[in-house]
Amino acid sequence: MLTLGPAYGQQLHGELLDRAAHRRAINVGQIYATLDRLLTSGHVERAGETDDGLPLYALTAAGLVEAEGWMAGFDELEADWIEMLDRVLIASSIDGAGVGLIDRYAELWTMSAAGGVQASGSARFADAAATELAGAALRWLDGIRPAAASGDLAHGLREDRPRRGRRPASA
Repeated sequence: MLTLGPAYGQQLHGELLDRAAHRRAINVGQIYATLDRLLTSGHVERAGETDDGLPLYALTAAGLVEAEGWMAGFDELEADWIEMLDRVLIASSIDGAGVGLIDRYAELWTMSAAGGVQASGSARFADAAATELAGAALRWLDGIRPAAASGDLAHGLREDRPRRGRRPASA
C-alpha cells in the first residue's frame, strides 16, 4: 500500500483489511512490527507525521523496487492459496498492478493441475486434493482477471481516519 504514498500504521492496517478481506485476524501490532523491520532493512523511511502527530512511513527506492517486484510476481511464487489471495487482491487494488501476477499464478496452478493423481494409498487422496485446489485457483483467477484488468478493484489510500493509531513515544 505504501506504493500509493506515505501512510501511518493504523491506516495501513485498515488498508490491508479492506484490500485483503480474507485477512480478518491481523493484529495492528503486526503492522507496526513489520514497519520497524522495514525501517531497519532500509525499505521504509519516516516521512513526517499527520497533523495530529501520527508517524508517516514511505517506501525508499529499494522498498519501491521490492514492492513492485512482489506485486508483479518476479520472485519465486508458490502454489499456496492464502499467499495467492494476499498477493492478487492487494496487487489488483493498486492501480495498474495485478494482471501480470494473475497470469504468473495461472501458469503455476496450471502446472500443479497437470500433475494429476499419480500416487497410491493415502497419497492418492492428497494428490487429488491438490488437483482440485489447482482447479479452484484457476477458476478464481479467471474470475478476478477482468476486474483487475479493468481497474475495478484499484483505489488510492483511504482518507477516512481510523479511531486509533500509534502515538509517537514523546506524546
